[in-house]
Amino acid sequence: MQSAYSSKELAINGGPKTVNKHFQWPVFSNAEVNAVAAVVESGKWGNPDCGDEVLKFENEFAAFCGSNYAVTCVNGSVSLRLALMACGVKAGDEVIVPPYTFITTATSVIECNCVPVFADIDPETYNISPAAIEAAITPRTKAIIAVHFGGLACDMDAIMNIAHRHNLKVIEDAAHAHGAEYKGKKLGTIGDAGSFSFQSSKNLTSGEGGMVITDNDELFAMMHSLRNVGRMAGGQWYDHYNPGCNYRITQMQAVLLSQQLKRLDEQTRKRNENGLYLTTLLDEVDGISPLKRGAEITLHSYHIYIFKYDASRFGNLPKDQFAEMLAAEGVPCFKGYPHPLYKQPLFRNKNFMCYAIPETADYSQVYCPAAEQACTTDAVWILQHAMLGDKQDMEAFAQAILKIQRLVC
Repeated sequence: MQSAYSSKELAINGGPKTVNKHFQWPVFSNAEVNAVAAVVESGKWGNPDCGDEVLKFENEFAAFCGSNYAVTCVNGSVSLRLALMACGVKAGDEVIVPPYTFITTATSVIECNCVPVFADIDPETYNISPAAIEAAITPRTKAIIAVHFGGLACDMDAIMNIAHRHNLKVIEDAAHAHGAEYKGKKLGTIGDAGSFSFQSSKNLTSGEGGMVITDNDELFAMMHSLRNVGRMAGGQWYDHYNPGCNYRITQMQAVLLSQQLKRLDEQTRKRNENGLYLTTLLDEVDGISPLKRGAEITLHSYHIYIFKYDASRFGNLPKDQFAEMLAAEGVPCFKGYPHPLYKQPLFRNKNFMCYAIPETADYSQVYCPAAEQACTTDAVWILQHAMLGDKQDMEAFAQAILKIQRLVC
């Protein structure tokens, strides 16, 4: 089809942008500034024994999620490791993980001296496939890490059913899913433990930080001990019962998070509303397919809004170039992961250092077709802070995609 437009109209070639708005992140006010200043002025900056502000935030976050317990730590990678260790994994045990996620979902398993086993994603949701989980289970399997990728809930009914039948622990990696819900229940509260990140890009942030939530008394006691140098409640300061380290956050992080938490529900509902609207717009664009969202997804946090891109409907323009053009048009977007985790040099080179990964572990033969396709040709991400815009912004995002399509076809 001959374009009626000139390619010079593309912003990447010097044309006008479709979106001319700056989407601020993080969102903050004097409330955050004053809260941090009060901690600075108090002179009580650290967290030697679960300080008042840290404990206050833990209680607030647990109440927000509807869980019994919450344990803060330095980041979301450590929170996964604390959960795995508390769940009782031993050296050489296998933990099933998706290949389409951030690297630390898998490296937290290695750091527990366990073996990551990759189970492919559902091509309609980009979450771990229950059927692939079932196929990956062996006598050595001890746990499943279910990543709610982009803030879209996994099929938790199916995953919990598999876990119960095989006596497996389930850890929800909810680093993208603060405030999101599955059948009205907050993500992170369905499995044995739920892990969250407060890193700079996350929907709830203090720059860095992490959290694990659980309803299980024993898991809580162990995670609380592991993040506090192995100390136990009621013990002396220099009594150390478990192989933990100092993974505590500071009072300043805690007050930042307490203030940010006040904004989270409203922000989550705004992202959810915008995500639903943007989907109605993109459903009308030939070659663009938003990820499937079932009725069980009662609240989506849209840490990433993901759509599938069909290059054949865009003049066979490669995905990487399309994403670059879309970003130039002013849409905060990204092409996504370049390849699945098992293709990372860490796994291809088996650079596991001193960890107890058996010699038989061979990731060179792993192939997950849905994850491969997402990485190479299909997945494009719009980032969470853009989803805090208004309806007109969502319309502009769709117009930017249509503009590219018209000019490249």
